[in-house]
Amino acid sequence: MNIHEYQAKALLRSYGVPVSDGRLVLRAEDAKTAAGELDGPVWVVKAQIHAGGRGKGRFKEPEAGEKGGVRVTRSVSEAAEAAAQMLGRTLVTHQTGPAGKQVGRIYIEDGSDIARELYLALLIDRKTSRISFVCSTEGGIDIEEVAHATPERILTFTVDPATGIQGFHGRRVAFALGLEGKQVRQCVDLVTRLYRLFVEKDAEMVEINPLIVTADGDLRCLDAKMGFDNNALYRQPGILELRDETEEDPKELAASKFDLNYIALDGEIGCMVNGAGLAMATMDIIKLYGAEPANFLDVGGGATKEKVTEAFKIITSDPNVKGILVNIFGGIMRCDIIAEGIIAAVREVGLKVPLVVRLEGTNVDIGKQIIAQSGLNVIAADNLSDAAQKIVKAVRG
Repeated sequence: MNIHEYQAKALLRSYGVPVSDGRLVLRAEDAKTAAGELDGPVWVVKAQIHAGGRGKGRFKEPEAGEKGGVRVTRSVSEAAEAAAQMLGRTLVTHQTGPAGKQVGRIYIEDGSDIARELYLALLIDRKTSRISFVCSTEGGIDIEEVAHATPERILTFTVDPATGIQGFHGRRVAFALGLEGKQVRQCVDLVTRLYRLFVEKDAEMVEINPLIVTADGDLRCLDAKMGFDNNALYRQPGILELRDETEEDPKELAASKFDLNYIALDGEIGCMVNGAGLAMATMDIIKLYGAEPANFLDVGGGATKEKVTEAFKIITSDPNVKGILVNIFGGIMRCDIIAEGIIAAVREVGLKVPLVVRLEGTNVDIGKQIIAQSGLNVIAADNLSDAAQKIVKAVRG
């Protein structure tokens, strides 16, 4: 689960991390009052969407102006005008795709006198099962660009959970970033606080880009992105309250409410599978036979008839889906339960595209019998290769 910049900065502030003062604006008429509460003389107006590259982005609507989603203004009235231009408009960045995202929130904060821009992030290192620090002297730009062009300017190391965060970790970051004097002490304190936040809030990512050195020589977090472990949200009610459902794909949101693992893709063949590995294999074989998957959907090993029905509804709600492939291996999940769910879903929402079903495993004969006796126009398949060829042929005519 991701959160907005202003929410991330509120979390940072609660942990004593230095950030600029700012105000959230939801209505254009409130922008002038919000900006007036800040000291100035520079006000930075930022569109709040779950995507990077806001400053380089462009709005679809001409009335939003030619500037991007991050604007530096020199007066309260100019800040208010910028906020009014952005609210309700669609911002397109390299991370949103051509569809863009509608801006429903604006964050106005005090400008900073920047001497240097740095990069600092905490991530989960899947290989070592540890928290990893990533830092670079090249802040303010995409870390992917730095990794491609000048990888030697990136330092990465993990923290042993047995010892936890130690002073030498902070000093290692400070030296890598070329910090001196009081900045070293500030960096050790910052690294310690960020690590504690990461652990206590079950974060998956905390990215500070840029981490700046001000003209006075102090460290400050100028931008912040945070993501949290969905599987730990049950014990993080405060984080869960920060969820902005308008930023999420409606189908992915609906799937999450039924404990379905769903990711929307750009293809034309919808997939309903049990097990992540089988789902990946199904998508691969669809591509092998010349088509593209429209989604990743894993109903899980313990899916019920109701879950299967909901999964089918989600797939068919995608207008790009021209055919559906159901590929189930019944281990914990019984094939007859899948069959009953498919029949119930088709009868409830209808079937306007070809449907190929491949069942194997526990109660497979019962499952096939249920589908055969349903009277529905369902194409049966004997194995995965057969299923993929049949759905591709049906979709491609």
